[in-house]
Amino acid sequence: MTSLTSRLGAALILTACLASAHAKPVHVKPLPPAQPLGPRPALVAFADELAASQQWDAAALREQLSQALDLPRVKQLILPAAVGTAKNWTAYRDRFIEPRRLEAGVAFWAEHADALARAESRYGVPAEIIVGIIGVETFYGRMTGGFKALDALATLAFDFPTEHPRAAERQAFFRHELAEFLKLCRENGLDPAEVRGSYAGALGWPQFMPGSWRQHAVDFDGDGRIDLMASPVDAIGSVAHYLSEYGWKPGQTTHYHIQLPTDVRARARLLAPDIKPTFTAADLIAAGAQPSEAARDHDGPMAVIELQNGPKKPPTVLLGTQNFWVVTRYNWSAYYALAVIELGRAVKARRPPPPPAPAAPAPSAAR
Repeated sequence: MTSLTSRLGAALILTACLASAHAKPVHVKPLPPAQPLGPRPALVAFADELAASQQWDAAALREQLSQALDLPRVKQLILPAAVGTAKNWTAYRDRFIEPRRLEAGVAFWAEHADALARAESRYGVPAEIIVGIIGVETFYGRMTGGFKALDALATLAFDFPTEHPRAAERQAFFRHELAEFLKLCRENGLDPAEVRGSYAGALGWPQFMPGSWRQHAVDFDGDGRIDLMASPVDAIGSVAHYLSEYGWKPGQTTHYHIQLPTDVRARARLLAPDIKPTFTAADLIAAGAQPSEAARDHDGPMAVIELQNGPKKPPTVLLGTQNFWVVTRYNWSAYYALAVIELGRAVKARRPPPPPAPAAPAPSAAR
């Protein structure tokens, strides 16, 4: 995504799982059928400008975009959760750290151990983080999205729901991503009408937005092309490269434990920056917090992060480092980042131990 472009791939699950597990059922009106967007002025202007900049056939591009379907379901899914919806880290975590996904993660790691080790060596990103991201995003390639990417991106580019609190900003973002998608298809010989992805246009095993694909994806299997749709090895290298580009620090942990101060105003000040690393260990202690011993030795700023566990349980609190913040560049959510981290760790813990090294031959007896 460039930074905003990052992650909309897991956003649907994120929205659903953060809601309270005890929410009352909601009766939703049936959606109207999808219709072509048609040659609306904004679409025509976009097509003409893009065609001119890329030396494409403007009339053909106008026709292609005019025939893209305006998808009511996409507009429904892009809206944020209703105000007042209770967040629940425990319910969100349980959606990902569960037996079937763990089993799939172990199998994925076994099959691609060499590529994961190579990515870790080249980019400094641990294999468990890469495994965690691909597991959360697409269940190791099993859930890469069923929406036609052209329809989804065109819907959000030209008919973004006006009730969204950031409608203008998000619509501009999706117009950029639509242009990136069309360029990506031309560069890779893909038919834009056939490519499928998430409701927000995220693509392939790692659910990269088109702009992220063009900027950060790498040919990691050495076949001369980048294919995030069919090459898990390209996905592994691309995820690692993406995180390294956003400042992953090799060898640094992602988070520590902390006990917050009892003073309400002091707690509020520490929580205000959210996921952005802001406070040194000395700052935290001066504010009345009690960071863990390991956190006290951390060199660099940290973020004080609180994840809600519904109305009846206390929140989960942690200290996020630079590397925790880097994971949130994939999806701007502490819930998402911690799920990635914990899934990767759980898969790693389930991996069978390596076979013992063969014993050295006994020295021959001296004569």
